[in-house]
Amino acid sequence: MSDVIKVKSGSMYEERNSYSRLVAVGDMLFVANTAGVDYKTREISPDVAIQARRALQTIEGALEAVGSSLSDVVRIITHVPDRANMEAVAQVLGEVFKGIDPAATTACTPLARDDLKVEFEVTAIRGVSKRSQEYVKISV
Repeated sequence: MSDVIKVKSGSMYEERNSYSRLVAVGDMLFVANTAGVDYKTREISPDVAIQARRALQTIEGALEAVGSSLSDVVRIITHVPDRANMEAVAQVLGEVFKGIDPAATTACTPLARDDLKVEFEVTAIRGVSKRSQEYVKISV
């Protein structure tokens, strides 16, 4: 396998803005901000939960292209412009990442287009889901 692999998803912005959906450097996987656009049809649902699921499907496809999966995600950054949509997005994330429990950040920030209601950026480590894991509680 190459030292660096770059994955494209078909977004017109990848070509125009010269970026990759995912860059793999060894087992470290970096996924660019991903919106809930269907890159084949260019359609986007007005429903934030559908956008969230579609974005995560795109991310999952990019991870699978390099022999990984959502189970290997160690960090997710969520961008939601409208706080009113945070609960619906949190519900989708809770379902998709149940038991994976990556480090997570959510920010209320404008996105590039008004019809985009959520975007995700993830970092994954290929194969980390197969390693032993331990949960530690802290008290503050």
